[in-house]
Formats: sequence, structure tokens, C-alpha cells
Amino acid sequence: MNHTTTTSVSTRYLVLTALMTAIICILAPLSIPIPVSPVPITLTNLVLYIGLFILPWRQLFFSYIIYMLLGLCGLPVFSGFSGGIGKLAGPTGGYLIGFLFLILIGGLFLRKPEGLRGTCLALTGLILGSLATYLFGTLWLSFQMNLTFVQGLFAGVIPYLPGDALKIALALLLGPQLRRRLPVR
Repeated sequence: MNHTTTTSVSTRYLVLTALMTAIICILAPLSIPIPVSPVPITLTNLVLYIGLFILPWRQLFFSYIIYMLLGLCGLPVFSGFSGGIGKLAGPTGGYLIGFLFLILIGGLFLRKPEGLRGTCLALTGLILGSLATYLFGTLWLSFQMNLTFVQGLFAGVIPYLPGDALKIALALLLGPQLRRRLPVR
């Protein structure tokens, strides 16, 4: 590989990483608070579900780390256009960290999601990654709010299951189409 090829691959990698970080930063703050929970409905997991189809998981992971760092620095990129360490240390911070597990687990299953077998693997990866996010987020929420684990599930998971199932279905429909149309991988 010559220097020009290495430079273009590196530039391409950086541009796509920055673009995905920007998409996360734009869509993740959009949220709908719900009265039964301190955890709002967000588009963060939908962006990550679809992102797993478009980018290699390591690149999406790096994009999400940059997003988290921007939020920790105080930029209003977290749900409800908030930022700062208080968001990560607060009741919903476990879900923000839990999304890293979603990317890792989902990425292992979405390497080549083509055909029925690939769709089943993708579905499995997105569900298992979501379960890991729920587990980490619920443990953190329960700790922060002095709830039992079951109370944490009812506050931070149960109300979101139908919407997250819809987000997974959307990702399974849109993700492969975007993957074929975008020359990203």
C-alpha cells in the first residue's frame, strides 16, 4: 500500500467517524420525557442500531466515545439538550454507558447481515446489545435512585420495550438498504 492509499483510507475513516459523531450529536438530544420515569425516550439507540449496519463496529464505537466526550465537556448533546458530567453521573448515565455494550455486542452479530440468516443474526445482536444496555442502565438507575432492581426495570426498561422493538424493526428494514446504498464499508 502506498502513501496516497494510506492517506485516503485514513481521511475516509476520519470523515466517516466525524460524520457519524455529528449524526449522533444531532439526533441524541431529541427526547420525550415520560411521566413514569426519569429516563426520556430518545433516538440514540435507533441511531446506533442503524449505525451498526453502516459502519464497522469499531468505528461506530469510536464515534460514540467522541460523542460522550463532547457531552462530558458540557456540549448539549445528551437527551434534552443537556451536557456535563452530571448527566453521566446521574440516573440515566448508565444507559449512556450501556450503549457501548450495545455497539460491541451488536457489532459482533452484524458483520455480514445479508439474507435471512444475516437478518436473524442482526436481530439477535440488536436484542442482546439492548439487553446489555438495559442491564447496565437499570443497575445504575437503581443505585442512583435507591430502587430495587425490579423497580428500576419498571422505571427504566418496561415502558420503553414497545418503542425499542419498533426501533429495532426500523433498523432491520433501513439498515441493510442504507448499507447497500452508501459506499461506507
